[in-house]
Amino acid sequence: MSWESEVAEMRYRRELSLAMGGEERVERQRRSGKLNVRERIEALVDRGSFHELGQLAGYAEYDGDEISGYMPYPLVSGLARVDGRRVAVWGNDFTVRGGSGRAGASGSSKGKTGFLEEMAAEYDLPVFQLLDGAGANVEVISSGGFTYLPNGSPQFTRLAHLLNRVPVLSALLGSVAGGVAGQAMLSHFTVMPKDTAVLFAAGPPVVKRALGEEITKEELGGSQVHVHQSGAVDNEAEDEADALRQLRTVFSFLPDRASDVPPIRMAGDPVDRAEEELLTIVPRNRARPYSMHRLLELVVDEGETFEIQPDFGRCVITSLARVDGKPMGIVANNPRVIGGALDRAGASKVEHFLEFCDLFLIPVVFFVDVPGFMVGSRAEAAGTIRQGMRALWVSQNMRVPTMCVHIRKCYGMAGNMTGNPGRSNYRIAWPSGEWGSIPIEGGVDAAFRREIANAEDPVARRAEIEARFRAIASPFRTAEAFGVEDIIDPRHTRRYVADFLDLAYRGLSRLAGQPRGMGVRP
Repeated sequence: MSWESEVAEMRYRRELSLAMGGEERVERQRRSGKLNVRERIEALVDRGSFHELGQLAGYAEYDGDEISGYMPYPLVSGLARVDGRRVAVWGNDFTVRGGSGRAGASGSSKGKTGFLEEMAAEYDLPVFQLLDGAGANVEVISSGGFTYLPNGSPQFTRLAHLLNRVPVLSALLGSVAGGVAGQAMLSHFTVMPKDTAVLFAAGPPVVKRALGEEITKEELGGSQVHVHQSGAVDNEAEDEADALRQLRTVFSFLPDRASDVPPIRMAGDPVDRAEEELLTIVPRNRARPYSMHRLLELVVDEGETFEIQPDFGRCVITSLARVDGKPMGIVANNPRVIGGALDRAGASKVEHFLEFCDLFLIPVVFFVDVPGFMVGSRAEAAGTIRQGMRALWVSQNMRVPTMCVHIRKCYGMAGNMTGNPGRSNYRIAWPSGEWGSIPIEGGVDAAFRREIANAEDPVARRAEIEARFRAIASPFRTAEAFGVEDIIDPRHTRRYVADFLDLAYRGLSRLAGQPRGMGVRP
């Protein structure tokens, strides 16, 4: 007796599942410039490594004992490998009911995602989400016969817990709305193509009904909104292939779980490489900006840097990078944007990035050129000082080792954020470094206002007072008092950073065995 007929039926059902929403809908997806969910997974994971779970799940109609109609779940999920490392991956199938939580009259994708989330939690599997779904479907009410209380649904609970255990990386690859948008926000890194993806809590029809506002999907939640303005999505991609490449790149810097040390690569870039350009990159004119991006390129391993949120909070740069093959986090002020002063968006960006690095045991190096928090009426109305102090609070509660490279300015409370006096607080400075509680210019105007105003030549008197204080503010005087650990030749910065990372990684295995730190808030 053989089970060949049942195996044949299994193959037939798998073929039905592989057809997704049907030829017409798959073609419509392709015409809109988007891959289908199976093509996305194939492009993301190592070739041939995807093992789908629940492929036979869906909604079937029967004519007697024979299938007369079939619709698969609007979600494809399973296990795979990325760079040889085991991961969990799932994605919405927009060709089936717009990727919503309904597969048909009685189907739901919650069981598939929930099961894989539980596997990820039990076996510490990194998670990749390929999101392209419309969220809840009102048909649930008519087919189910009742509504449900949202606070009884585990839709977000498992994913929220995973955020403190394993990397959760998400690509927004179409219309991401409702609950699917919530899933996107419960991620450590998010990316969206600039022309084919949108994100919103509710789409234009709901907005029009609720507020009477006529708006397109792109105006409501395109990348110009959420990458450049709100900061809800970290990075913008040129297209889907670029978005998936970015996911793999970020993953390459991360351990499989929060209790592991980040993966170290063999480096072909000499540790003692000294770049002459670093000696001249900072202008002697203190008011002139320079390229902090170029400075960082000259210090880190060649081609081994990935900036996170490059289009939001641009007064500060947050990047993953490697020196001597060791992953590190970089927080660097950007003197080309508002002089490097830290505004609310920049402080929010730093806060999230430091939490991210601390969770995954990534040592952090600050490249400091900050005149302080942004000032003025707009900055005060935006609550810059509160957000700035939230970022400072995170910096003082990090577990991972940190180092400061003082490039130029380091003033006030924003300067406090770049070190932790409660720890070894390793700091080196370039000869161009300057620091204090307040920049000399503003401090002189405040403290000597009357003296300057009453002087026979106010401009000359101000210059005289500033020159006196600038001599006192020489970084060499601070070094004499051991107020900074060393002043270095800028060309040797790479070697100093490499030495710091060598020390830092010696202690990471001890941190790996301790309770997790603060976690990462969405």
